[in-house]
Parts: sequence; C-alpha cells; structure tokens
Amino acid sequence: MTIKSITDLSIEGKRVFVRVDFNVPLRDQGGQRVVVDDARILAALPTIRHCIEHRARVILASHLGRPKGTIKPELSLEPVAALLAELLAQDVVLADEPVGDGARKVIGDLREGQIALLENLRFHPGEEKNDETLARTLASYADVYINDAFGAAHRAHASTVGMVPFVAERGAGFLMAREIEFLSRLLEGVEPPYVAVLGGAKVSDKIQVLEALLTRVDTILVGGAMANTFAKAQGYDLGASKVEEDKLPVARSFLRKAADKGVTVYLPTDVIVAPSLQADTGTAVSMDGIGSDEMALDIGPDTAAQYAAVVASAKTLFWNGPMGVFERPPFANGTLAIAKALAANSDALTVVGGGDSAAAVKQMGVLDRISHVSTGGGASLELIQGLTLPGIAALQG
Repeated sequence: MTIKSITDLSIEGKRVFVRVDFNVPLRDQGGQRVVVDDARILAALPTIRHCIEHRARVILASHLGRPKGTIKPELSLEPVAALLAELLAQDVVLADEPVGDGARKVIGDLREGQIALLENLRFHPGEEKNDETLARTLASYADVYINDAFGAAHRAHASTVGMVPFVAERGAGFLMAREIEFLSRLLEGVEPPYVAVLGGAKVSDKIQVLEALLTRVDTILVGGAMANTFAKAQGYDLGASKVEEDKLPVARSFLRKAADKGVTVYLPTDVIVAPSLQADTGTAVSMDGIGSDEMALDIGPDTAAQYAAVVASAKTLFWNGPMGVFERPPFANGTLAIAKALAANSDALTVVGGGDSAAAVKQMGVLDRISHVSTGGGASLELIQGLTLPGIAALQG
C-alpha cells in the first residue's frame, strides 16, 4: 500500500483534519454524561500530540453511537471533549454542530497548536450516506486530511472516504498505520502454526471470516454462543441455549470445508450452564449433559485448558470474540483464560481484534504482552479476510 504517514507530511501552521474514532461508551454520573472506557481516546493521543507539537491547527472529527442523522443530546461529544482536554492539559473547543456557521467560526478562530472537535458527525444525515455536499464542506475546513479512525475504516462515509479527494494532502495517523502494519502481517508469510480463536454470538456474523481463514490458518478454536450452533449441527441437544437454527446447514458446510482443507476446528467439549443470564453461578457439564431448561453461557474448564494448550503452541495468533457472556462474571472465565494464554505465549505474533477480546486483555492486565490489540472489531475482521477497506483505500496514492 502506498499510504503516506503523518510524519511524511508538512503540517506546520496548517489546518489538519484528523478523523478519529471516539465512539466510546458513556454513562450518566452525578447528573452528567461521562466516558466509561477511554481506550480509543488514549489510542489517538500520539497523533493528536504530534499535530500540536508541529503547531498545526487541529480539527478532530468522530461519530458516536447511532443517532441516524438526528441531533440526540445524549450522544453529544461534549464528555469526550472534556476528557480529551484533561488528558492533553489544554483546551479543546467543541463546535455545536458537525458543519455550519458555528463549526466554521470555531475552526477559523483556531491558532497554531490549538484543537477543535466537531460535534457528532452522525448528527448530519449525509455522513453515513457519503453525501458529496457534506464531504465538500468538511474538506473546505482542511489543508491536510489524516485518518486515524481504524474502527471506521470499513465504512464508506463522508468523513472517511467522500471528503478525501477534495483535500490537498492525505495520510494515516500513527494508530491507523500500526493497525495496517500488524493486521496485514496476518495475510501472508505468517509463521506456522497459525491459530485463530473466534467467539461471539452468531455464526452469521462470523461465517465469512471463518471461511476466509480456511485458506490461511492451521487451526480454529470456536467459542461463544456461535459454538452452540456448531454443536447442534453435530447432533448435540443444547437445551435452552441460543442457537441459530437456520444456520445449521451453514455450520455443517463449514466443518466439511475445514476437513477438506486440513484445517483443525476445535469446538467445546464442556460448557458452563445456568438457567438464565442473570444467574449468580454456573455449572460445568459435558456437551451431552445440558438440561432442557439450561443455557450454555461459557466454555467449560476442560475446553479452556485444551484451547490454552493450542494457543501455547502457536507462532501466529488472531483472536476476535468472547468465549462466553463475558460481561457477566460467572461466565467470563473462558474468555479470561484465552487472554491469559495469549499473553503467556511470548514467542508468537499475537493480534487481538477489538471488542470484548480487547476488554478481556485489558482486564487481565496483559495489554503490554500482546503484539497488537486492535481498536476496530469489524474493521479488523474485514482486513484479515483480505478485503479492501474504503477508509484505507481512500488514503492510497
């Protein structure tokens, strides 16, 4: 890929539009909205600080949530601006709109080394539609365009694709460049054995990446609720567990393809069951021991140990998706076991693909022992399939 880095561009004194990914969780606290998880904000700081140090006039832009083209105060970026100002120890001016007279004035008043944050881009209906008028307006604010929002790189929106041709110079921020570097290493020339660990709720969400990985990996470990569908496809009674009945043929077809290609697919041999998600505890049972009123909510201890052993033997690892209902402590042990096993394998290239997997690595306190933790779950899945991400393609040339 021929993509310039922010370090290749002259940004001194220029208006630098940085598309960041500040799509972070918020909650009400003491009568105001606050950021719950600042990981994505922290990940963007190196690029923002580089702009400040080089005396750029910095315009940050992000979406937050799904306001669907309408203004929703609960999805304002105001809490993000407040936290960012605290982290940078300098003012961050929040425009009261993504585009318009207010935004233009805020940007026009910027001095070298100062920062403005546009209000939630998705408050404008043209953002997700990649509307050319919105794209041209956003581009008019900038001399240089930097994309550091890997988590939105698989979306062809006005701020990730549409505006780019209308800005004189373009490049990738430090976060984007690192994501491309590490995820691209999983596409070719990897050191075997290459193990992929995939979890999550639905086979339908992951079947494309599962099938794409059959041409690249040696082993696939399957967990989460989607493992239930594979188990039922093999004839097990899953009781009250979540199963995609309409995807049973898809699951059987995938297992046949894996066998034909010589890829080993591991499925749970035991699970943690409970009568509901709200249960305070779970019970470990074998796959043929699930009661009619029980739900499989995590991989069991035998499966966790087996998966950890496979992870320990790998030289290349990719992990995306929890092994169980990770947000509930009684059903988080399988996911945490995978995080611990990845961190212990210091000889491997280990890449974690965002979401709950990244949260597990953080919770275990082993972030510094993973080669790369992606900030974009969906984007990372598309990139390791070898798909072209619109936000990355727009930076080329």
